[in-house]
Amino acid sequence: MSIAVGDSLPDAPVFLAKTDGPVATTTGQVFADKRAVLFAVPGAFTPTCSARHLPGFIEKADAFLDAGVDLIACVSVNDAFVMAAWAARQKAGESISMIADGNGAFAQALGLDQDMSARGMGCRSRRFALVVNNGTVEHLFVESPGGYGVSSAENVLGHL
Repeated sequence: MSIAVGDSLPDAPVFLAKTDGPVATTTGQVFADKRAVLFAVPGAFTPTCSARHLPGFIEKADAFLDAGVDLIACVSVNDAFVMAAWAARQKAGESISMIADGNGAFAQALGLDQDMSARGMGCRSRRFALVVNNGTVEHLFVESPGGYGVSSAENVLGHL
């Protein structure tokens, strides 16, 4: 069963991808006392994620902040070094917090994991976005398999 609006965000171990190296933390610590937008991608450097999903949130970062969002975060089942390299390549700067869910524990706890072994990618996160306020899910946007649209920056921003 996947997470739903009104549920508490599960607390799972993750790493923040920082320029000076990974920082171990938990999702509970990252999202405590914040109104945040979290979007998940199946993989860093993958086509839709690199061409549309992450760039949309980078471009709209100021609009999210103006709408009362304290934190914009991107999570993927990749390690922190890959997430940091992807952020640098995409010129995310400080506008997006890059979260590495290297073992997929957070995706599994959300019930939004998917087996992409047939495509050589192992277990990954589904593509989604959510708005969380002090640990409680306010809005949830989960894509159909292979889809992109409801979790886009434009759509999420339109619901704030």
